[in-house]
Amino acid sequence: MPTIESLLNAAALPDSPTPRLDAELLLAHVLGKSRSYLHTWPERELDAPQLERYEAMLARRQAGEPVAYILGQQGFWNLELEVAAHTLIPRPDTELLVETVLALLPATPAQVLDLGTGTGAIALALASERQAWQVTGVDRVPEAVALAERNRARLKLANAGFVASHWFSALAGQRYQLIASNPPYIAADDRHLGEGDVRFEPSSALVAGADGLDDIRLIIAQAPGYLEAGGWLLLEHGFDQAAAVRALLSARGFGAVESRRDLGGHERISLGRLINE
Repeated sequence: MPTIESLLNAAALPDSPTPRLDAELLLAHVLGKSRSYLHTWPERELDAPQLERYEAMLARRQAGEPVAYILGQQGFWNLELEVAAHTLIPRPDTELLVETVLALLPATPAQVLDLGTGTGAIALALASERQAWQVTGVDRVPEAVALAERNRARLKLANAGFVASHWFSALAGQRYQLIASNPPYIAADDRHLGEGDVRFEPSSALVAGADGLDDIRLIIAQAPGYLEAGGWLLLEHGFDQAAAVRALLSARGFGAVESRRDLGGHERISLGRLINE
């Protein structure tokens, strides 16, 4: 039977930007071991069921399916989250949003809302760091709400909860000290929609009209009705959308409007504080 080393050396993933990493993640998952185990025991042979499972997973990756969907899990912040094809795969870029939220509010009791929660990544990361906060995540897709709740239950985060809602539709009468969102922000004709992992992700979690700003416009327009006085709104957006988002925030009456840059130097989130409503 083939060994760990021979399988990793033979893995052919020409369309992946990280072929070796992908192969290691798949093989480690099949074996129920860490990636470091693969390097420690390269001569270990796989049995027939393990080999069959690994080859099936490798074939899915060769067809372009994201590793996170194949494994059914993805790391975000310091959490391991269940993922599925009806939710966006949590990305490291979104951790900037979490970091900024944590820096804005004190660790005292607060009501925080995560719009378009998907796997629950943002809400659960915030809840894990701030025990005094009550964090609510909403999503229009019932399967996503159920998945986020499974993640919450497994992580035992009692200060988070999830609700089925199309943006604010099910939140009448609620007010929050902070609202955060990683909404769809890709233009409908963006060529990247036909490339890489994005091909397999739900378009409803990615595409927002001709310029990618339809959902951001809606959130900015409606958010003041759900924010406490002085409350914050934070939005993740595309690398070239910051100026447009700042203009929308200012026009809606938000103050202290600014954008924050990711490690690559791109303005990836914008925020503002409610002045009057």
